[in-house]
Amino acid sequence: MEDISEKVVANEKVINPFPLLALNDDALLHKKSSEIYVQSRYPLNPVLGPIIKYPQSQKIRVGYFSADFKNHPVAFLIAQLFEMHDRNKFETHAFSLVGASDEMRGRLAKAFDHFINIQTQSDVQVAQLARSFGIDIAVDLTGLTKDARTGIFAHRAAPIQVNYLGYPGTMGADYIDYIIADKTLISPELQSYYSEKVIYLPYSYQVNDRKRLISDRQFTRKELGLPEHGFVFCCFNNNFKILPATFEGWMRILIAVEGSVLWLFQDNSWAVENLKKEAEKQGISADRLVFAERMPLPEHLARHRQADLFLDTFPYNAHTTASDALWTGLPVLTLIGRSFASRVAASLLNAVGLPELITNTQEEYESLAIELAMNPQKLTDIKLKLAKNRLTTPLFDTPLFTKNLEDAYIKMHERYQADLEPDHIVIT
Repeated sequence: MEDISEKVVANEKVINPFPLLALNDDALLHKKSSEIYVQSRYPLNPVLGPIIKYPQSQKIRVGYFSADFKNHPVAFLIAQLFEMHDRNKFETHAFSLVGASDEMRGRLAKAFDHFINIQTQSDVQVAQLARSFGIDIAVDLTGLTKDARTGIFAHRAAPIQVNYLGYPGTMGADYIDYIIADKTLISPELQSYYSEKVIYLPYSYQVNDRKRLISDRQFTRKELGLPEHGFVFCCFNNNFKILPATFEGWMRILIAVEGSVLWLFQDNSWAVENLKKEAEKQGISADRLVFAERMPLPEHLARHRQADLFLDTFPYNAHTTASDALWTGLPVLTLIGRSFASRVAASLLNAVGLPELITNTQEEYESLAIELAMNPQKLTDIKLKLAKNRLTTPLFDTPLFTKNLEDAYIKMHERYQADLEPDHIVIT
């Protein structure tokens, strides 16, 4: 890590930006690595020339670009937003970077005014296509993650270009004008770590889908491989997010809470083997780690009911997985950092009215985890509060979120029409 950090600071091409988000909490380093990567791979390309200013029309045309218009965490979060856009004010276009044919793809294809598969077209062709549609605002939902097509935006697909949801950090590109966030995610003193201007939504930046089904299936602990008795800590994050410091903290928690187990998501057999070995090294019996295999989302959500507390990872928090847990009524304990990826769970907890589950140090995180496991009444009170807040606070209020995001689009567009440069915008 020291070697990587030194090379990034020295402007060397040593690491792709996305994996760096999971390796440390240095927002400045994240920005620098994005800038190096984008400048090397996708510098601004003026071949299409500047966009001649679009005349103001009755509707703002918004283009959403994504590799994840399919069964994918991004789609699970955002699907209902597309269905709820105000068609009197907005015309929506989906630009699908990857083909798919699952149930989510079918749902999304119906949600847009126009759904276009651009998998076989070049970046410059797609940018030209977006211009031909007169797209006012191009929203990149993929960022610098798998199957990204950053080159489309390097050619200026639209006069306003936005980084949202798919990539939890700055893209470091001078042609991406805005990043959508909130005041928990990017507090004013952290703005310098982002190349984009910040759109501040009033609650959480993360959209959610109120239609997400939780199966009625009643799992037993036994069929899930969990012990009949004992406290169940869980973390259904991807295994790459489990860094040594986080895992060591979890082992200390298990030592302190007798009879407890840690229920993890099973990415692959190597992760299972290695994590069990590491637990044994730290004095924890391997059978206190239980691994959950993949299952359909409604059933996966239903099995959350057999867990007592979700333990978040650091520095790359639970994002969709935190929303999953909170949607099912499972409290999430997080440790907040300074980078975007390390502040998402705190953003969600603030928006659902549970700031008491946000900790600021590793010691505080471990101490609260142990206290909640040893004090059933305190945990019960938090669960009751979450049950009450789930549908009464902003986190899962998709209509409210849609209105706030649309207000942001309107303000961006007004600045463009007034020949003003992008600037930080606060939605109230």
